[in-house]
Amino acid sequence: MGGGGQLWREYILKSVADSYDLWLFAPKEPTWESRYLRGNTIVDTLDAFESIESAVRLAESVEVAGVLCYDEIRVPVAAMMAEELKLPTANAEGVLACRDKHLGRQALAAAGVAQPVSRAVASLEEAREVAETIGYPMVLKPRALAASVGVVRADGPEALESAYSEAAAAYFDEIPRDRAWVLVEEYLDGPEVSVESVCRNGRVTPMFVARKALGFAPHFEEVGHTVSADDPLLHDAAVRRVLQEAHTALGLDTLVTHTELRLTRTGPRLVEVNARLGGDLIPYVARLATGVDYGMVAAALAAGAQPDVTPVRTASAHVQFLYPEYDLDVTSLTVEEELPAGVHEVRLMAEPGRRLRLPPRDHVAGRYAYVVTTGASPEGCADALHAAEPLVHLAGTPVD
Repeated sequence: MGGGGQLWREYILKSVADSYDLWLFAPKEPTWESRYLRGNTIVDTLDAFESIESAVRLAESVEVAGVLCYDEIRVPVAAMMAEELKLPTANAEGVLACRDKHLGRQALAAAGVAQPVSRAVASLEEAREVAETIGYPMVLKPRALAASVGVVRADGPEALESAYSEAAAAYFDEIPRDRAWVLVEEYLDGPEVSVESVCRNGRVTPMFVARKALGFAPHFEEVGHTVSADDPLLHDAAVRRVLQEAHTALGLDTLVTHTELRLTRTGPRLVEVNARLGGDLIPYVARLATGVDYGMVAAALAAGAQPDVTPVRTASAHVQFLYPEYDLDVTSLTVEEELPAGVHEVRLMAEPGRRLRLPPRDHVAGRYAYVVTTGASPEGCADALHAAEPLVHLAGTPVD
């Protein structure tokens, strides 16, 4: 359900199509997805009633084995569709709590899951009142967006107004805004990681850990991810406990999840749970490190099978996104043909004429290339990246 952007999701469709017939539900005719499809239905995939009705009609003529969705915005409707068809699913109510961070925080707090203090506010005045209780630094974020859009840290009262304005103004066209749109949360210290997990019948098994690199403070732009097949956090009792407690609190049943944690001085604390595979090519990088095809894991789970997530390779892999030093209009972008050992791929993401803006003017869209490296360790990946970055050449005209 929802093909997504070709750059970010084609690797999943390509691998899943090797074992399953795929029928795409999307609001317009498929383009790049067509080569992987048996058929498609044009439907408003944000309209639950219309989508479910279309799925029921399809199931009268085609055997539907499962519903797979990795589109952040459409996952709740996909879960409702699977429930209606009596197929393996995550539990639609739990998925909605993942999408709406305020609902999720409430469920997690009721279960005593380790997470930041969080309050939903509808005005700057309410944010100031919450700040007096939480204290600084703190984080302000929209309650139902993605990709760290509108997420900003306020280190003191003088930064609160601009941080609130930025979080309150952030929106996606397809997401309705609630009155209390901004969450004011306790800031968590320590490094941030994401954990991809299989949740089957409510039982959570972590598959891999991605160590994040964040940039553009006081924002939280994710600029890189490192996955190691033998990451010790996979066996960390405290991490596994928080993962299980969070999934149980949200009522999640059968799905693949992307959970973000902060490794604080007092232990791992939950940032959020997403009812989908991670973005930013994280599963792609993890496959290079572990040899496991995580798109196939998600598809098998959706079809009711028991996927094998045991690594068949013990390595590390990293993806780094490249940004300009300042806002600019691209005039040229090239990469040298001869790449150093350990560089798996360099992909250019912008063409001449493209305007690149850095946070807070834009998020994610400022990237002009990514570099994927592999090695026996994270240090080996970092060495390959260091050698590869000078081989990508960007020129442009500064933008005021």
